Amino acid sequence: MKRVVPVLIPLLLLALPAHAEPLVFGWPASGDDGGWEEREFDGETRYRVLEQDGRRVLEAESESAASCLYLEREIDLAATPVLEWSWRIGGTPAVADERIKDGDDFAARVYVVAPGDGWFAMPIAVNYVWASEAEVGAAWPNPFTDNVMMVAMNSGDAHAGTWRTHRRNVRDDFRRFFGVEVDALEGIAVMTDSDNSGLSARAWYGEIALHPE
Repeated sequence: MKRVVPVLIPLLLLALPAHAEPLVFGWPASGDDGGWEEREFDGETRYRVLEQDGRRVLEAESESAASCLYLEREIDLAATPVLEWSWRIGGTPAVADERIKDGDDFAARVYVVAPGDGWFAMPIAVNYVWASEAEVGAAWPNPFTDNVMMVAMNSGDAHAGTWRTHRRNVRDDFRRFFGVEVDALEGIAVMTDSDNSGLSARAWYGEIALHPE
């Protein structure tokens, strides 16, 4: 019998899909917005880029205000579905219930946005938050819209002042929370807000990346 395995191996390797490279979205130097733009909801959160702990980070300070930094970008989620980010907070807003409109304030948020299902459908989003009271791992619909799901990644002040890093398969999350297969994102955002409670919040964000599975 002829040995065909050595011949087949190179052909099989050629047939394998190319390994996608991670997509990294850092914070640009002064004078370059890097494609990030501010979107205001109720007042303006103050965002600035600075050097901290040997790296460039984004600082966010909110005083009874809510605005986000949004990066509008079409991203192949099938190739890079794993979101990775790091954040640090000064403390959580003292809200009693984050699941209602008056308590929908968070020291730190990172969220991913995808097109809705259909020509005229509104976008859908998964919003990863540093919660004040909700348990880590808890998920609930945003009190203002069912098109956004909230997920608590950290909770309370036990780790305030320290950097926390997270990885999340956002393609799996869209399937879990919305029951749809999402192959592409249309944007990424970060937000520190305190408009509903009238309190204050402060946070720092490291670079955000999307990795192959």
